[in-house]
Amino acid sequence: MKEIISSLDIGSSTVKLVVGEYYKDEVHVLSVSEVKSKGVKKGVIVNPEETLISLKELFSRSEEMLNTKINKVILLVPSYYAEFIVTEGSSTITNEEHTIESHDIIRTLQACVYNKVPNNKEFISITPIEFTLDEEKKTKNPKGMKANKLKCKAILSLAPKKNVYTAISLLENIGVNVCDINFGSVSDYFEFKTKEMDKKNTAVINIGDEKTEVSVFKKGILIETETIELGSKNIDRDICYIYDIRRSEARELKEKFALAHKRNASTSWSEEVSNNKDERIKINQYEISEIIYSRIREILELSKKQINLLTKLEISYIIVTGGVSELNDFNLVVDEVFGKEMQSFKVREIGCRHNKYSSVIGFIKYYHDKLAFRDRLASTVDEEGQQELLNSRKSNNNTILGKVYGYFFNN
Repeated sequence: MKEIISSLDIGSSTVKLVVGEYYKDEVHVLSVSEVKSKGVKKGVIVNPEETLISLKELFSRSEEMLNTKINKVILLVPSYYAEFIVTEGSSTITNEEHTIESHDIIRTLQACVYNKVPNNKEFISITPIEFTLDEEKKTKNPKGMKANKLKCKAILSLAPKKNVYTAISLLENIGVNVCDINFGSVSDYFEFKTKEMDKKNTAVINIGDEKTEVSVFKKGILIETETIELGSKNIDRDICYIYDIRRSEARELKEKFALAHKRNASTSWSEEVSNNKDERIKINQYEISEIIYSRIREILELSKKQINLLTKLEISYIIVTGGVSELNDFNLVVDEVFGKEMQSFKVREIGCRHNKYSSVIGFIKYYHDKLAFRDRLASTVDEEGQQELLNSRKSNNNTILGKVYGYFFNN
């Protein structure tokens, strides 16, 4: 069995589905599908009927590329009103050798969750902080160690049910089951994290279309998240308002002509476009870059303030991602707001080399690590589907570098 995983992100601007194989600590992208999002506002589904149309189109495209049916996915869910609870649980090791096995760890984590989820909340994930053996020895991974009793301290992540159930029911409507869910910020972290990050504190800023998510990780564990009601759509609106042009025109100028910072922008280079009155106007690169720079700087400064409100911890790393972070000279704005010691991060996977894919790619890595901790393979494509995919790739002289195990406690 290969570890082939389908990762889905229902965003405000687009709906993205990436199918990738996790192989030798890397994600090898097999297909990328993206369609315009309908019925979604600020990451939340507000018109299920319209969203269903987008999902049907998305899966149809992906299945056509792969020549196999996709019937299981891992799903990113919005972090609005997310809640994080520190919890504890324990279990007794019952085998004769008193050796801790994967199922003992799962039972301990189940004890951490038992009776801790309110009726109006949905369980998203549980992240172990540390395990204690026989009330004495502490460890991050107790597998294979000997003890009579295993205790765990963990962070329990919760979200409102409405943030989760609408999307799951729509997917079930088209014959797709959800085998895991998580927040986009966790996935972003897993896409860019290093061993050093797991030892320190990190902030993740994802600038989306209509909102910006700001999250704080303490030694690799998500402890707080908040949403700022500004995103790349606000940049487009600024351009539309000042030049009186269509949003599609504004977006194209932003992505292909302008810079994120005015420092290197040209005062002599201009592009000619038609405004809403069908008049031909010239747009100067320096002037439009100044508009974009002002809004990006505002978003980053608000994000910086939000980080300080979320935590008093010293932040060693800042990850800024989302589609707008791909603009040329974006790093110059980051340097101004956060300091030059902060590092820039880019999605490197072939076929997805754009930061708008950081969440869907990172979720594949998270899902693999989560199931590897349980000594299980991570895959959302069963053996029959894998064989179809393999045959399809062979017919194109390609090689692929991929079954499903549900939430952490299933199977």
